Amino acid sequence: MGEATPDAERELALPEPVDLAETLIFLRRGRGDPTTLTADGPASWQEIWRAQRTPEGPATLRLRVLDGPPTAAARLHAAAWGPGATWSLERAGELLGAGDDWSGLDALLAARAGEADAVPGDPAAAALQRVRRRRRGLRLTRSHLVLEAAVAAVLEQKVTGVEARRAWRQLVRQHGERAPGPAPEGLTVMPDGAGWRRIPDHDWHRAGVGPQRMATIRRVAAVEAGLQRTLALGRGGPEAVAAFRSIPGVGLWTAAEVLQRAHGDPDTVSVGDAHLPHVIGTWFTGDRTDDAGMLALLAPYAGHRHRVVRLITSLGVEAPRFGAKATIEDHRAR
Repeated sequence: MGEATPDAERELALPEPVDLAETLIFLRRGRGDPTTLTADGPASWQEIWRAQRTPEGPATLRLRVLDGPPTAAARLHAAAWGPGATWSLERAGELLGAGDDWSGLDALLAARAGEADAVPGDPAAAALQRVRRRRRGLRLTRSHLVLEAAVAAVLEQKVTGVEARRAWRQLVRQHGERAPGPAPEGLTVMPDGAGWRRIPDHDWHRAGVGPQRMATIRRVAAVEAGLQRTLALGRGGPEAVAAFRSIPGVGLWTAAEVLQRAHGDPDTVSVGDAHLPHVIGTWFTGDRTDDAGMLALLAPYAGHRHRVVRLITSLGVEAPRFGAKATIEDHRAR
């Protein structure tokens, strides 16, 4: 594959080293996601290719580490091709976590862990501090790609992760377009809002997407411009949550999943998830819990609850399993 002159390029000097895998894997819908490609092997995150459907049009974004390993990248070269190239480069820093300020959580953990006192502090906060030290490169991405996050989240309603990722791959490959520039084979830009609405019913059915999710995605795609404007509200928050929940078929779980990725929301929790409460409960107490229990455990970290969730889930914590294995997750009202 020959190199083509980028339509836009720049060097990104990051204020703190970033773990690219821990940060950007949150946007990738499985290893076969046609919108995000990395190399195989130990250096797999040394170079990342992203196909992005921006408000300015399709774009290919290549991020290449210049300084440090991918687990602690300090300097990167960003190059982009296509009508959305400049738009993508202008937001590449936030894609990598620029502006995601962890100092408030660090101070809160230090206070709760009793660092400033001679008395023992909260052991959970002390344990979170240790996780934070091991995950210093974890950042919350802010992709600015609201439709991408919304479609992917709706596809995850009512089904297992495996089924949702398969539907995403199939629909993007079939109805998206080849990424512009010297993109690797298979890198594909997802459809725009009109494109998602044009997908015929039988293609949704073949991808395993039922009528409810199909209708919700069409409704989301119809108000694409309005949803993109919610980025002006900042990094999530109640007003942004309410904007998404005003769409029939989009509830708190789906809104949270979108805000965490597109807006970089540090606090909104994915209430209604089939597994997350058990993971959080297991980490804090050793026992499974429900949504109410999870929110109670996270309450001391208000303002940073999603950051705490990301720290815990980065450890690969698994809750004890009881009963039959679930095959369907019903998020229709979430």
